[in-house]
Amino acid sequence: MTTWFAEGSADTALSDADLRAALFSVYGELGNRRRVIALPPDFTRLNSGAGPLTCQTYEYFGDALTDVMPALGTHVPMTPAQLDRMYPGLPHSLIREHRWREDVVTVGEVSAEFVRNVTDGVWERPWPAQMNKLIWEGGHDLIVSIGQVVPHEVIGMANYNKNLFVGTGGAAGINESHFIGAACGMERMMGCANTPLRLILNSAQDQFCAHLPLL
Repeated sequence: MTTWFAEGSADTALSDADLRAALFSVYGELGNRRRVIALPPDFTRLNSGAGPLTCQTYEYFGDALTDVMPALGTHVPMTPAQLDRMYPGLPHSLIREHRWREDVVTVGEVSAEFVRNVTDGVWERPWPAQMNKLIWEGGHDLIVSIGQVVPHEVIGMANYNKNLFVGTGGAAGINESHFIGAACGMERMMGCANTPLRLILNSAQDQFCAHLPLL
């Protein structure tokens, strides 16, 4: 994973202006983009700060930001009032609902052998790597995963490719991923970077998504 920008300490406070400047500097390094999709978290992550970052992404790319898909997982779609509160000023016409029962494609399977090895035999089935078909087939030249990196009981630390494979995944991938985290021991997972589930998701990204312009 490429680190494009890093700033912080135990007592650093970043304002919206600081975040905007950092975000714009990263987008500037990427060069021109014509079709961008943003994957922010949904309203259950209101306090993440992802809302302003999503709005700033729209400010930067303008009409090149063609799609914004809140990573609902199996949550209910956001209401208009929730959209306005979390993404103030973002046109609702950009919002794409993730329908996890219908709009999902399985892009590959992480082998049962790999899953068995990283889970110490807790789970011995291949894991289906799934995502919304708009991300897989939409022809975007930038896919931006926006969100917070905080301790998470299932995967250790939230976000990164969890936003992709779980936030826009299907029933099988979501349910099995959460079972793997629970069965491996939530107490062992919380706050750790290289957990069994993270290794599975990283393997899926490396195997099946190398061609996708993920940020």
